[in-house]
Amino acid sequence: MNTDQGKLVAILSYGTLLGWIVALLLHRQHRTSLGTFHLRQALGLYLSAMLLGWLPLLGGLLLFALLILWVLGLASAIQERREPLPLIGGWYQQVFELLR
Repeated sequence: MNTDQGKLVAILSYGTLLGWIVALLLHRQHRTSLGTFHLRQALGLYLSAMLLGWLPLLGGLLLFALLILWVLGLASAIQERREPLPLIGGWYQQVFELLR
């Protein structure tokens, strides 16, 4: 897999849950560290949003914070960087370590 395809996987992983699934399928054909990193970050964001969205009032504020983190993650993917999201990115990398 060349660098452009690794970048594509990284960017697609942030493009909705369907985009994440497509990125995972592409990544399984040819794995890259950039793709793995952003698949983990995006999965963490999606699962966090699903869990926190149920909280009344506070959930809305947390979803807004996750939206900001999503933008940071997407920007990092576009720039081909493996920079963990603030506060929770390192934790996502550990929790989803089985995703390779």
